[in-house]
Amino acid sequence: MESRIRELVTPIAEELGVEVLRVRLGGGHRTRLVQIFVDRRGGVDSETLERISRGVSLQLDAEDLIPGAYRLEVSSPGFDWPLEAPEDFARYDGDWLKVDMAEGGAVEGYNRGLEGETILLEDAEGQVLRVDRREAARVVRAINWKEVTRSKR
Repeated sequence: MESRIRELVTPIAEELGVEVLRVRLGGGHRTRLVQIFVDRRGGVDSETLERISRGVSLQLDAEDLIPGAYRLEVSSPGFDWPLEAPEDFARYDGDWLKVDMAEGGAVEGYNRGLEGETILLEDAEGQVLRVDRREAARVVRAINWKEVTRSKR
């Protein structure tokens, strides 16, 4: 059913210039929960999320795809959304990333994309760091606090 919901939301999202990242169906016996995550470079505003929600709701009701009551949540991912696919790295090109290493510790830097299985990060001094994706436990967007505190001075 998640793939069918994705088929319904994709044309609506594309018309509004956003990408569907994930569709998840959950919930209990009486009320199902439909979660749809969308994003685009620069983020998604609340008006776009609302338009997607209205369009998907109309489609779901017209198709009578979900028996009984359901709750629909349409949102964009937060900073803790993991970057996994090459498209994720392309979407957030230039953003500050935090790479939690499988063996412990973390490295941070500006996302400069992927080269095969290697994550390219540029640190605050302009040095390019190369991190093997297989050694990374998790990659997320983060805030470069040094840059934020420097700009406040």
